[in-house]
Amino acid sequence: MFIPFNQVKIGIIGLGYVGLPLAVEFAKKFPVIGFDIDQKRIADLKSGKDYTLEVEDELLHSVNILSSPNLDSKGLYSTADSNDLADCNVYIITVPTPTDKHNRPVLTPMLKASANIGKYLKKGDVVIYESTVYPGVTEEECVPVLEEISGLKYNEDFFAGYSPERINPGDKEHTVAKILKVTSGSTPEVAEFVDQLYRQVITAGTHKASSIKVAEAAKVIENSQRDINIAFVNELSKIFNLLGIDTSEVLEAAGTKWNFLKFKPGLVGGHCIGVDPFYLAQKAQEVGYHPEIILAGRRLNDSMGKHVATEVIKLMMRKDLKVIDSKVLILGFTFKEDCPDVRNTRVIDIYNELKSFDMEVDIYDPWANPLEVKHEYNIDISSGDQVPNLEKYSAVILAVAHNAFKSLPIQKSDNQVVFDVKCILDKSKVDARL
Repeated sequence: MFIPFNQVKIGIIGLGYVGLPLAVEFAKKFPVIGFDIDQKRIADLKSGKDYTLEVEDELLHSVNILSSPNLDSKGLYSTADSNDLADCNVYIITVPTPTDKHNRPVLTPMLKASANIGKYLKKGDVVIYESTVYPGVTEEECVPVLEEISGLKYNEDFFAGYSPERINPGDKEHTVAKILKVTSGSTPEVAEFVDQLYRQVITAGTHKASSIKVAEAAKVIENSQRDINIAFVNELSKIFNLLGIDTSEVLEAAGTKWNFLKFKPGLVGGHCIGVDPFYLAQKAQEVGYHPEIILAGRRLNDSMGKHVATEVIKLMMRKDLKVIDSKVLILGFTFKEDCPDVRNTRVIDIYNELKSFDMEVDIYDPWANPLEVKHEYNIDISSGDQVPNLEKYSAVILAVAHNAFKSLPIQKSDNQVVFDVKCILDKSKVDARL
């Protein structure tokens, strides 16, 4: 074993949707320092609250909460002071990997985290990356930063691993310990250490990849594959709409074949599916290959918000409803159902397109944090238990399939358009759906 498990001291950098659940699992077996630059986030965790709702309060309270960065006993210490990471010997980076406004990968969080760790890196230490990247980022972009800052030599003084995150926000069944984990390391010995380390907490087991690049590639194609499949059914939805055929009924009929893949049309956002394909496309173009299918899928999926808005406006005109200055209600803003995550939500595309027609657009979402939405998108939404009066709107768009929306008194009428993006309402209650 590379580092004896009774000597392992873990530092996890980034305590968001990925890092916190992982930190909690490891804290059951090892001393863990959880670091995040968001001081409010740290304060919330110390008070036993997780605003992402990925870790339930009861589970968070069940972990031994360390009162200081003393790594003599198992448990979790959350901190915004990077100096508290100094005594760790295994570092796991779980920071975001977003894209910029031109859909180009942004590696800044990973590079900054690497530079931060480099200050504390010691001989024999292992740095494991979980953030989604294109093949080569770990060893070609991050490791050089570690070497430069630490003055140590890669694969002689310190080592690296890559184990891609597979968190599904809001999913209480497929939690981090119950999802099989891909692992890898920079040498065979390190690969075995990383694999055995994760086996201590991942009850679903692990799959040891042959190299870091293979593990990086495996992660980035997981979501690219889903993106392409969803793009296909989104295109079918547009075609069937023109043909006057209900897409849900078509998919239900086709789904009776044993090997039919059951994907549904919809908005594709979030921290993975709407982002990862651009990482793979970027690397492909760097080596001289233009990815046709990957980018076509992205363009198709990114067009769906505007498509929904356009269809709503058409329906309003057919009912002789005023468009300019009309009131529209969008139900849901998070990127998926029953989850507070608003990262890269494509509901914003519906909102922006409707606003371009000078419509008054309200958004209600009982799961989203209005302050976070204001900070990220500079728009105001309503939340809480009080649903807006549906009757005052010329159009209601059910954009997210929150369970709370299924029982709303929604009924189509001559004075209102109801569009169900997620097909969760009975067909008789809506004017149209994807």
